[in-house]
Amino acid sequence: MSARAAWLLAFTVACIVAAVLLPAMPQPLDYHAFADQRPLWGIPHFGNVVSNVAFAVVGVAGLGVALRRATVFQFPVERLAYVVFFAGVLLTAWGSSYYHLAPDNARLVWDRLPMTIAFGGLIAAQVTERVSLRAGLVVLAPAVLVGLASVLFWQATERRGEGNVLPYAIVQGYAMVMLVLLTTLYPSRYTRGSDLYAVFAWYVVAKLCETFDGEILTALGGTVSGHTLKHLAAAMAGYVVARMLARRTLVAR
Repeated sequence: MSARAAWLLAFTVACIVAAVLLPAMPQPLDYHAFADQRPLWGIPHFGNVVSNVAFAVVGVAGLGVALRRATVFQFPVERLAYVVFFAGVLLTAWGSSYYHLAPDNARLVWDRLPMTIAFGGLIAAQVTERVSLRAGLVVLAPAVLVGLASVLFWQATERRGEGNVLPYAIVQGYAMVMLVLLTTLYPSRYTRGSDLYAVFAWYVVAKLCETFDGEILTALGGTVSGHTLKHLAAAMAGYVVARMLARRTLVAR
């Protein structure tokens, strides 16, 4: 096993151990108390609901790029992981809108499930392009299923009154760190491979906007909240992937 593969394996094992052994982490009930509660045109929580249109636009555009003939794929089957990724982005538009109309734990499940589909698709795509075609195809289904399982596990523990959102949090963090590790340790077979750093950067911006939801709303004079901007920043991460696919070429060997 190469040193690079050993690093990836060690990180994966560490995350699995953490998800199993660390104390349960319940979903904070105040998570649903977003700063911007204002309705508009009959839509409750207008900003947080309507901002999900960005996911729909990026999801549809990304699927178009992934499926068009002109997009460069050395092997046609490589499209599959990107189709899964952009399908997850598109479904996030529905799931997040549904959740933000009446935020609670039951609806939050539908917000998180599509995001794990997107995470799994993007990681598998990078494994395909940077490690090996076979490895990426093998990883795709398990990556998506583990993500989905982490959300369903959280839902099941909530129903038992002993909620544990930790595995989902670890899956989300794992996906982003693994994206950076793959981009750093393995060169892509395509140009514009370093665009994936921008995906991570937009993810960090999205998390900061989420964390400082109310502070951003206050700083911007009550015009737009941090959580609304989180949706736009997260959609920008998907846009970066679509732009990368549209502009890349095979690296000359």
